[in-house]
Amino acid sequence: MSDFDQLTQSLARNLKRRRGELGLTLDALAARAGVSRGMIIQIEQARTNPSVGTTVKLADALGVSITTLLDEEQGPQVRLVPPEQAVRMWSTSTGSHTTLLVGTDSRGPLEMWAWHLMPGDSSASDPHPDGTMELLHVTAGELTLVVDGESHPVPAGTSAAFEANVPHSYRNDGEEAVDMTMAVSVVPAR
Repeated sequence: MSDFDQLTQSLARNLKRRRGELGLTLDALAARAGVSRGMIIQIEQARTNPSVGTTVKLADALGVSITTLLDEEQGPQVRLVPPEQAVRMWSTSTGSHTTLLVGTDSRGPLEMWAWHLMPGDSSASDPHPDGTMELLHVTAGELTLVVDGESHPVPAGTSAAFEANVPHSYRNDGEEAVDMTMAVSVVPAR
């Protein structure tokens, strides 16, 4: 079975399990996540691999990290994630990409990401649930962070923190690649 097939199977199994744990019907999860019922059925039956945006919406609606939805198994107290097991979630033909390095659901979902954003590329995100925080640190280039329509230049060596319950995006308006590390803390579903 390919890595892609394993990812699809893990997502199907974990989405269905978590939805059941919360007692959510397909319609309730669809309404909560803003994702069609048909798409959720396809994901739970491992017939499709959704976009990053859809996966984020489902994780947010279930109050878990993307890592939890993609994990093959819940591991021991200490879980090491070697580079070859980090999950590439988004990429462009110009070389931009994001990689989910590690995540946990202890005391609410928490994820750590590595970003590489080529000149001229950008990535937009829908609002996350109230209380979701994002922390980022730019290590190369200058990021243009747009939060609720307001642009903030974030040069190398600078960190930023913001509540991500509004539309936000990450842009590289410069001439060199932007590298950054980002942590996302999501408030657990109630």
